[in-house]
Amino acid sequence: TGLHESTVSRATSQKYVATPHGTFPLKYFFSTAIASNDGGAEHSAEVIRLQIKRLIHDEDPQAVLSDDQIVGRLEGLGIAIARRTVAKYRESLGIASSTQRRRSKALGR
Repeated sequence: TGLHESTVSRATSQKYVATPHGTFPLKYFFSTAIASNDGGAEHSAEVIRLQIKRLIHDEDPQAVLSDDQIVGRLEGLGIAIARRTVAKYRESLGIASSTQRRRSKALGR
């Protein structure tokens, strides 16, 4: 849009939208952007969540990915992200930790 993030933040501060599903702060409808590690376009948090979900879905049951390994895979896709952010997004998706997934897959669940 050409507007700086802080400009949009100030403009949407203390503003609300009434919908048939309730009243929401205007900021609810925006997603956070994560910088690219190659200086390219930013990535939305939602796109990164989908990438994390895909990586875990496609992981080898014999080699479950840790959050650090997911960070490495995302870096390979040009996404710079911290391990704790991967953990937060993974938990928000309802996906267990690597230890829990490893145990679950060993039990055939």
